Amino acid sequence: MTSKKLLQFMTVAGLAMSLTLFASGQMPAGQPAPQQPPDQVDQLAQMIGLTEEQTAEIRAAIDEISPKIEALQTEAQEVQQELEEISGADFDEAKIRETATKLGELTGKITAESVILQSMVDGIFTDEQRQRLEDLERQQQQMQRQMQQQQMQQMMQQQQPPPPPTEAPAELPSEEP
Repeated sequence: MTSKKLLQFMTVAGLAMSLTLFASGQMPAGQPAPQQPPDQVDQLAQMIGLTEEQTAEIRAAIDEISPKIEALQTEAQEVQQELEEISGADFDEAKIRETATKLGELTGKITAESVILQSMVDGIFTDEQRQRLEDLERQQQQMQRQMQQQQMQQMMQQQQPPPPPTEAPAELPSEEP
């Protein structure tokens, strides 16, 4: 996979995952819903110029795949909890291996559904929209690198010992005629 394709894939992957996580956010019954962040599909539409039809297609893809991913994530959390419960000093190696294998299979299924969603979303974009998304991703990466560099500089400055105090030069005896 070329670096351009990889970057495009990672961008769409991140978008699809964030859309999935956004779509899966549910509150327990009786709990007031928090103030919703701006809709990510609408934000994407504004950023890269999606048509109303494209926006509807992306929402349909999310609606189709998100429930599958949510169910798999819930099951994976349960298996992870089971794995934690069966570990310890008096462990059953076979049971741990069996449970870990099940968790790995669930993780693979989650990955497959996520990639399917990413591919569906990517297939909705035009070439120009993909290019715009790639440009935005490049800008975001550059800003992140700059922020990391600034943080590193600040950390290095904080770790440097303070300079030694400068001493005033000793006064020379005055010469009297």
